[in-house]
Amino acid sequence: MGDGALSVWEKSSTARVVPSARPRKLAKVPFVELADGRLQGVVSSGSDIGRVYVSSVAAGTYAFACSTNNNRPCGGARGMFCNHIRAMIGEAVLQYGAERVARYLRVEADAAEADAHSVTSAMTAARPAQGDSSAAAQVFSRFLRHLAYLELAPTTGPLPEMQWFPTTGAVAA
Repeated sequence: MGDGALSVWEKSSTARVVPSARPRKLAKVPFVELADGRLQGVVSSGSDIGRVYVSSVAAGTYAFACSTNNNRPCGGARGMFCNHIRAMIGEAVLQYGAERVARYLRVEADAAEADAHSVTSAMTAARPAQGDSSAAAQVFSRFLRHLAYLELAPTTGPLPEMQWFPTTGAVAA
């Protein structure tokens, strides 16, 4: 069955997976995503193995937030990007590529030399304000869901909570 036999609905009903720009290590930043108008992710604490930080940078304004998984504010994010946010930006560039991250966040970075440092520098030069961390719970919840799927054994059978996705050969009624 070629692409011509699939309806528009069937072609657009599956999530497209974009491969990583480069492989990355997940120990420091296990979760990073471009979603909800923000670059957001979970960053491991350097001093406490039981603590993680939920960090985010808003597209366009570069308003930033960083707090622990227990909603305590990050001590390093006082008026500027903390090391957690900088690490998250670096891993996002590895995951998605500098051009895509800059485009999503609406950063004017030199396309020829775009890297994590140039994207971060362009955002910090705008002197962004510290935003609220109200989205931290939602981001952390998605991270936990992500971890739950990683613990599942590989299978080709359906997952009960994913049953709302149509099967590959389904025809829209």
